[in-house]
Amino acid sequence: MTTIIPQFINGEYLPGQSTESQSIVDPATQQHLANLPYSSEADIERAIEGAEKAFASWRKVPVPERARLMLRYQHLLKAHHDELAEILAQDNGKTFEDAMGDVWRGIEVVEQACNIPSLLMGETVENVARDVDTYSITQPLGVCVGITPFNFPAMIPLWMFPLAIACGNTFILKPSEQVPMTALRLVELFEEAGCPSGVLQMVHGGKQQVDALLDAPLTRAISFVGSVPVGEHIYRRGCHQLKRVQCMAGAKNHMVIMPDADKNTVINNLLGAAVGAAGQRCMAISVAVFVGDAIQWLDELTEKLRAIRPGHWKDPEAGYGPLISPAAKQRVEALIAAGVNEGANLKLDGRQCQVAGFPDGNWLGPTVFADVTTDMRIYREEIFGPVLCAMQVANLDEALALVNNSPFGNGTSIFTASGAAARRYQSEVEVGQVGINIPIPVPLPFFSFTGWKKSFMGDLHAYGKQAVRFYTETKTITARWPEDDASSSAPNMTISLK
Repeated sequence: MTTIIPQFINGEYLPGQSTESQSIVDPATQQHLANLPYSSEADIERAIEGAEKAFASWRKVPVPERARLMLRYQHLLKAHHDELAEILAQDNGKTFEDAMGDVWRGIEVVEQACNIPSLLMGETVENVARDVDTYSITQPLGVCVGITPFNFPAMIPLWMFPLAIACGNTFILKPSEQVPMTALRLVELFEEAGCPSGVLQMVHGGKQQVDALLDAPLTRAISFVGSVPVGEHIYRRGCHQLKRVQCMAGAKNHMVIMPDADKNTVINNLLGAAVGAAGQRCMAISVAVFVGDAIQWLDELTEKLRAIRPGHWKDPEAGYGPLISPAAKQRVEALIAAGVNEGANLKLDGRQCQVAGFPDGNWLGPTVFADVTTDMRIYREEIFGPVLCAMQVANLDEALALVNNSPFGNGTSIFTASGAAARRYQSEVEVGQVGINIPIPVPLPFFSFTGWKKSFMGDLHAYGKQAVRFYTETKTITARWPEDDASSSAPNMTISLK
């Protein structure tokens, strides 16, 4: 019997009522895993109306009680950690180790949501004028929406709904239609933790369902992670509806390798950063910028990449899993062909990769290009596959110019033994997240995920303190409580407090 992935609306698990549906497929085998009926227009309306109704009571729940819900949830997530990772590995194709990391990084954000009483504290100043005090409070917005991608089925939903709900909002999650099984289990565990009916809703679908959520008058804020074209569409449409929007989008991340860096450290870090998760990370290192003589390490790096092989998630020797779909594989292979046609030096070609026992998987081996120039498609476009572009510059000045001329600004790193070079790089590079001798500088959740330029659309970033600001409004109160009933001697005809 085919497994049906349901919606979660007003505390009930029901199949979507749209005539459209999607087959959920194991990317390593093409085996059918489940069927995903899309949500109908009426389903979306019920979810929004239910969330708005639940908001009226949820916003009044004391903040410590909301924190206790998050404490119970993080306990359940930890208890079911390996189970979630196994579902995620089937859903997405990641190796089991990588899937466990995906789940754990999400749990870390839930742990931060447990600290919501401190994060919601306002400010107070006594006696701003005679017998006058001013203080600020933070209050929730209302119905919030999260639209999440296929590449982190646990972490990115957990970036969104726990903090939004801890702030006092209600939330509608629209997970990627390619990997809904992980999101379903996250929702089930949140319900088990004690989430009241209507506070968290989940709907399914594609562009039509997303547009319905964007256009609905009752939705107040939208969080999105995904590609640049989709992010731009969501940002423009959401802002046109006068909503609060944050969109984390594409990337082209550079690792700058100084000749004084430790060679083995560079190579070992670059291996996983370039091809881990099959390169399907918005923080993957897709461009290695060798400064001066450091280019001599490229051959050794290429040979070590040659030894890394993808495989099924149950294979403990697999370096990474398949690409998410045949279409994704075809797109990456087309970009590799474009790199060859434009004159890049293909040092390692992963297009003929095969994995024994899994002939139908979306496999692509590690791929390395040298002599890449900035006008080539493989440099200009986000490849989202296990493909590394190697470039050479003469000095740090040229490295900075190269990185700063990129339209993307998600993440970058520099490997060096020079504190002066590292300090200059972190100060002058026009990228939101910088690693120093760390290849993928994704911050822990007490900071925020801070991509720049074309990698981010909005004003307030994901998780951390900025997410709390995104999901709340600040209200400022100025109050006077005179000690007696005496009125002032004369009317105050100015705006000054007296």
